[in-house]
Amino acid sequence: MLTPKYFTYVFQQPQRASSPEITILGRLNELGHPRIGLTIAKKNVKRAHERNRIKRLARESFRLNQHNLPPMDFVVLVRKGVAELDNRALTEALDKLWRRHCRLARVS
Repeated sequence: MLTPKYFTYVFQQPQRASSPEITILGRLNELGHPRIGLTIAKKNVKRAHERNRIKRLARESFRLNQHNLPPMDFVVLVRKGVAELDNRALTEALDKLWRRHCRLARVS
């Protein structure tokens, strides 16, 4: 997702899946395929190379799971402490949250 209006759309009435460090908000779209948006604030992750690492891992996790995901717009939000997670822990947390969104979409 590239423009603020898409992010605003997701923030209005999202489905939430959270862990202590990461929250993924999702809302159904009418495109027939999932999309992702990332918000990694300097306030929560100070160093640029850490923010870039988190973005890279989030995009890769989304790419690997997109065929199982419902047609939703997703926004990945991070909290303080996410930079302390290593790549494996971060990937596992994201995978768990993607699975939770799949379950939430089936229920609703």
